[in-house]
Order: sequence, then structure tokens, then C-alpha cells
Amino acid sequence: MLREIAQALDPVIFARESIHFDPDPSQERALRSVSKRVLFNCCRQWGKSVLTAVKALHKSVYYPKSLILLLSPSLRQSAELFRKVANFSRIARNIPEKTEDSKLFMTLENESRIVSLPGKEGTVRGYSGADLIIIDEAAQVPDELYMAIRPMLAVSEGSLILISTPRGKRGFFHKEWADGGSTWDRIMVTADECPRISKDFLKEEYEALGKLWFAQEYMCEFVDPEGQLISFEDIKCAFSDEVKPFYGSPISDEVKPFLER
Repeated sequence: MLREIAQALDPVIFARESIHFDPDPSQERALRSVSKRVLFNCCRQWGKSVLTAVKALHKSVYYPKSLILLLSPSLRQSAELFRKVANFSRIARNIPEKTEDSKLFMTLENESRIVSLPGKEGTVRGYSGADLIIIDEAAQVPDELYMAIRPMLAVSEGSLILISTPRGKRGFFHKEWADGGSTWDRIMVTADECPRISKDFLKEEYEALGKLWFAQEYMCEFVDPEGQLISFEDIKCAFSDEVKPFYGSPISDEVKPFLER
């Protein structure tokens, strides 16, 4: 009973004792984050999908009637992500029986549901009251999807996790990382901090990919696209809140009170 309580309280203990996955120190930090808004800015091959699977399964087991949504840029990626959850569920000890089980969703006896969806706005609007939403490869997901899923957390006050390797200084993933404020718990893991990636391999990748691609894929840097004439920072500096619009404020009186809070 004590071990069961320990697993419920600590996803790291659950990972080690129930599904025989031994996370490294950076993965422990990620699993133990209790923030409702978490950004994982991680290098390629760090284990983003595995962490996603552990977080989703732990939530479904120990928080009955939870709705967990897993989103990726494509249906193929979503199915692959869900497959990791399904594999862990088969070897996990002392978890509720499944009452529904398919290649894209499962329902447990405690009425928790894990649903895997592609990154398209039209496929997610039918869901509401999500307790946990995880967006994998978030830098490649359209902004429209991100805007569509956030209202799902309004009533449930659920958690949102964005996991990705950077893909330039654009999109909601970069915006939340750079300007999202203190609401977010930001976790960054570069390739040289991952114990499963050798220095020799990184040296080979640097020589093969070049400085910019290596910085993005392995060092978690938000870099300007190669060949871009004007840098993102220069464009950002061209805007000023002190300059008034020629034709009055574009913000309606009804919206202003919400922005001033």
C-alpha cells in the first residue's frame, strides 16, 4: 500500500517500479514538474515521446475520470506516440483494466481516457473539459490548433504541456518560450546534457549539419532560417508600444478591461 501511494505521488517512482523505465536526472525533473503550464525545449533523441507516455499513463491511472489528449503534427505521429502509452500500459503493474482499447485511444476502468489526435483544428473542437493536453513536436503544430485547444482547459483548469525541439523564431512554441511570462515552467535539455548521446556523435553531426542546424536540433536554440535577410531581433525592435495608430485604437472598449487586468 505504501509503495502504491508513493507511485501515485511521484511519477518517477511509478516509472521505475511499475513500467521499469529508469529516467535520467533531466527526465526526473521533467516528470516531477507540478506546474499546469510546462514547456519542454529538448534536443532530438532526448526521449520526449517516452516522457509524454509516462506522464499520460500516470495521470490516467491515479486521477480517475481524467481526459488526456495527445496531439502531434500528423496522425502517424500521434499514433506512434499513443503506441508508447499502450506499450507501457501492458507492462504496468496494478493499473485499472481497460474497457476500451484501440490504436488511437483507450479507456480505463476508472473512466479515465487517453485520446490521440492529429494536429488539425477540426479534429479537436469536439472535446472539452480536458484534464491534461500534451502537444508533441509543438513547434511544427499550426498556431490555429493551439488557439483551439486552450479553451478546453477553461472549466477543468487542466494542465498543458508543450514538448518540442525548436524550429525557428516563429509560432506559438517560440512565443511562449520567449514571451510567455512566469506562468510557464521551462525545461531545456541540450544534447551534451543527454547521457545517451556521445560526444563523438555530436562532433560528427556538427560537421554534417553545420552551425545553424546543429544549434537548433541539438542545442535547443531558436535560430533564424538560413538565408533570412533581416533577423528576428531586428524585426522585433521595429515595433513600439509607444507609437499610437493613425486611426485610433484597434482594440475595442469591450476587450480593454481584460487586457488591463
